[in-house]
Amino acid sequence: MARRQKPRRRFIRRRIPVPWWIWLIILGLMILGRLLRLWPTGPPGYLEPGFYSVAQVVDGDTLRLVNGARIRLIGVDAPELVGPSGEPEPFAREATEFVRRLVSLSGGQVRLEFDSVLKDRYGRFLAYVYANDFFVNEELLRQGLARSRLEFSFSTSMKARFRRAEQEAREANRGIWSGQVQ
Repeated sequence: MARRQKPRRRFIRRRIPVPWWIWLIILGLMILGRLLRLWPTGPPGYLEPGFYSVAQVVDGDTLRLVNGARIRLIGVDAPELVGPSGEPEPFAREATEFVRRLVSLSGGQVRLEFDSVLKDRYGRFLAYVYANDFFVNEELLRQGLARSRLEFSFSTSMKARFRRAEQEAREANRGIWSGQVQ
C-alpha cells in the first residue's frame, strides 16, 4: 500500500504595515551612525603645522587645543602647578599666567610647528608655539619662567636659541634665576 502524503501547507505571507514613525527612527539611526564615524571621538592622532585654537593653558609648558590635542612646548620645562609636595613649584603660577597672556593677546589662536619627534611618551604633541609675533618657548626661557631641556632630540639651531635665552635670564636674574623662592 502506498502511503498517503500529507498535504503541504502553504504559508501565506501577510504584509504587516510598518508605521511611518518606525521608518523615521530607522532613518535617523542610520544618519546618526554615519555622523559618528565622521566626527572624531577623541584627540587627533596627527596634527599638521598651522594655526589652532587653544581651549586651556594647562600650565607653563602645556596647552590643550579645542580639538582635544595636548601640546607640550619643545625644549622647555616650566615649574609645575602641582609639584611633588602637592603645592605649586616656585614661579609655576607666573609661568602659567605668562603663557595665558600671550595666548589671549593672539585671540586664543596659536601657530604650531613640529620637529622630528611628534609626540612624547605621554602622547602629547611636541611643538614650537607662536602667539602672534611671540615665540612662546623662547619667551618663557628669556623671562626666567622655565629651564631649557636640551637633552631631547630636536633642532640644534633651536637648542642654541634656547641656550642663549636661558643665559640672558640667568645674567639678568629673572624669574627662577632670581634666587627668590615664592
